[in-house]
Amino acid sequence: MNEEPMMQFFEYEHLPPHLQEVSKHFMGIANMIVASLPRNQERTVALRKLLESKDCAVRARLFK
Repeated sequence: MNEEPMMQFFEYEHLPPHLQEVSKHFMGIANMIVASLPRNQERTVALRKLLESKDCAVRARLFK
């Protein structure tokens, strides 16, 4: 399997524990997408939109 550069943005170990809890689920979905779908433009869009969703979920946890 070719390496997927977008996966670097789903890493979460550097986050504090309360944000890791939110972010780690998105890494699992991203891994499933990369493992089960052919590499093409649509897969990249799927990962990009998942990344946007992850970022929103993390910000939701930070919301005051």
